[in-house]
Amino acid sequence: MRRAAALIVGRHDYSAFRAAECQAKTPWKELRELNISQRGDMLRFEFAADAFLQHMVRNIVGSLVYIGAGRQPFQWLHELLQARDRTRAAPPFSPAGLYLAAVQYDSMWALPPQTDLRAVEDTMLEGAHSQ
Repeated sequence: MRRAAALIVGRHDYSAFRAAECQAKTPWKELRELNISQRGDMLRFEFAADAFLQHMVRNIVGSLVYIGAGRQPFQWLHELLQARDRTRAAPPFSPAGLYLAAVQYDSMWALPPQTDLRAVEDTMLEGAHSQ
């Protein structure tokens, strides 16, 4: 999955991972980071981008899970990206368990500093493991 993820980082047309009802003016986004780590039996996917399309993260994670399960080779993710056809990708991953961890805006917008929710997530994970 990590090898596949590395193939789609960068500025691309992410139409293959866009919901049909997405109203974004353009499918071109810059995916700056896509990191995958494991803690016990839990996988953690971390995305950073200049913006996201509707269901983009769920659709990418769904396809990565197919690759991780051996249903597709790692190159398939890049092929999907290049084809720009949502119907060729895996179903979207469930929103259950997906959390927005942080939002950071360019300083030109003069908005409050980033709120990092990773500490909240870590607390939630610790609680889940202690049960």
